[in-house]
Amino acid sequence: MAVPQNKVTRSRRNMRRSHDALVADNPAECPNCGELKRPHHVCGACGHYADREVVAQADEVDLDEDAA
Repeated sequence: MAVPQNKVTRSRRNMRRSHDALVADNPAECPNCGELKRPHHVCGACGHYADREVVAQADEVDLDEDAA
């Protein structure tokens, strides 16, 4: 069974964990609508990527009250 030979100090333990921190996103502005989006991803607001429409955005659908 693996048992540590010596105690790992708080300093050494925390130095090992120094690369585990989360990094902040780097949002870019969509050239079509101006909303912030993740780089190299389709814009969630307008569905454009690289100056062309990739995902067609549907208009809002009004559901009947009995259908809901």
